[in-house]
Amino acid sequence: MATRSDQDSPWKEILRQYFPEAIAFFFPDLHRLIDWQHPPEFLDKEFQQIAPETATGKRYADLLVKVWRKRGKALVLLLHVEVQAKPEAHFAERMFVYALRIFDRFQQPAASLAILCDGKADWRPHRYEFHQGGTHLSFQFEVVKLLDYQPRWVELVADPNPFATIVMAQLKAQETRRQASTRKEWKLSLIRHLYEAGYSR
Repeated sequence: MATRSDQDSPWKEILRQYFPEAIAFFFPDLHRLIDWQHPPEFLDKEFQQIAPETATGKRYADLLVKVWRKRGKALVLLLHVEVQAKPEAHFAERMFVYALRIFDRFQQPAASLAILCDGKADWRPHRYEFHQGGTHLSFQFEVVKLLDYQPRWVELVADPNPFATIVMAQLKAQETRRQASTRKEWKLSLIRHLYEAGYSR
């Protein structure tokens, strides 16, 4: 039996440790609206209540986080990192269901964000819609696709944000899936890159 590469846990750990940097790298417009002097509040218990299916072992790295705007009241963020190797048919529907449950729980809408780490360039879910009789609903959420960073490798190398290196690691992991020695070389190179950028062990 092949050993599964458990990617969701590292993603969740790095997102929690460097959450402001993650938002700055992937969602810069949103980052500018947030007061980062007020530490983000991770709503783990609340998220387990609204999305109990995440405890079934599926490979999602979901975070529900409360942040504070520079102007106005608190903002609830749903950050979903999709780390499955293959696209999921009902991804957009699941994002919509989570958004509904968050609205019901907090009586305010969430900013729904998704980071797609799969290797299929044309899979880009960003909207859930349905028409029923005279009813029409359209729910749209913001999506980042890591494959889009492939042509921007020089920018990634020069970017001091730790998520630039995370993206490089994810891209090289996909490229070297069946090349163990090449993967090891890239892993050492990226670790060296982090040390040179001043990050600790």
